[in-house]
Amino acid sequence: MRALVINGKLDLVETELPTPEPGPGQVRLRMAFGGVCGSDLHYYNEGANGEYVVREPLVPGHEVSGTVDADPSGDLAPGTPVTVHPATFGSPEPGIEDRRHLWPGGAYLGSASTWPHTQGGMSEFLLVDKDMVRPLPAGLSLRRAALAEPLAVALHGITVAGGVRGKRVLVSGSGPIGLLATAACIAEGAAEVTATDVLPGPLERARRLGAHSTVQIGTDELPALAFDVVLECSGVPAAVSAALLAARRAAVVVQVGMVPNEPRGINLAPLISKELQLRGAFRFDDEIDHAIELLLDTPGIEDVITHELPAGQALEAFAVAKDSEASGKVIISLWTGEQ
Repeated sequence: MRALVINGKLDLVETELPTPEPGPGQVRLRMAFGGVCGSDLHYYNEGANGEYVVREPLVPGHEVSGTVDADPSGDLAPGTPVTVHPATFGSPEPGIEDRRHLWPGGAYLGSASTWPHTQGGMSEFLLVDKDMVRPLPAGLSLRRAALAEPLAVALHGITVAGGVRGKRVLVSGSGPIGLLATAACIAEGAAEVTATDVLPGPLERARRLGAHSTVQIGTDELPALAFDVVLECSGVPAAVSAALLAARRAAVVVQVGMVPNEPRGINLAPLISKELQLRGAFRFDDEIDHAIELLLDTPGIEDVITHELPAGQALEAFAVAKDSEASGKVIISLWTGEQ
């Protein structure tokens, strides 16, 4: 089978790999689309994603959709359209029994965090455990379904915040996750959603998705004490300080965007004086099921996708995805041409 493989820094090639055979409890999928995520960009541009270094050829991709190719159990018919929950959960620990995504020992598609690496879905075929498969409802295209995983990340941030219905929400950063967070907050009944970014392109995309207002950092003034909930999606340490200032007293600030694993200066004085709650959000547990429903009911969320390129133009796709002024979500069509 054909696959996209990252061998190291700036080394991405199309290659031939053995077609996997499903065993008991497994399903083989024929892949249709794969979204380019920030972690994929790090693996390609830097040869590592934080502390996780590419040490063997890695097939990227955890934002995927496709069709069932083979299910030995016979439960899923060939051709069934699906997306995939990309996590394999580890072992439960006391205190987090209900948070499978935090259990140690888990794995994630397209990740160098494990050894051997956990191969991703930017290939002709993908072998997954059957419980990772999510059949799609009628009317949800494979193209739009490739957004299920990143939308689930945004929805988990809302879960951690305790919900946004009727609340004034600030979405800090309008990259793909921020854009999906904006769309999700609107769909979940937020009274007002304000999106920020340092660039005008992402803000224009946020407005098209329904943001009530936008703030260009460095040009416009971000109001203080104005928001009930802040979803910080940029991962820029300076933005965390700004989020704490923008939050009203006793508000909830959720850090959705990944920040560097190193000491960085953050002004915590507002956290104390306003009794803010600063919470972290990591991936998601079961929000992908809600994401599928939301994608079906709100087709306009597909506007997050700004570029679709074929697998033969993967290098161009990764380059475009790195340009946050020009692109929102970039997806790669994976040889099948299935829609």
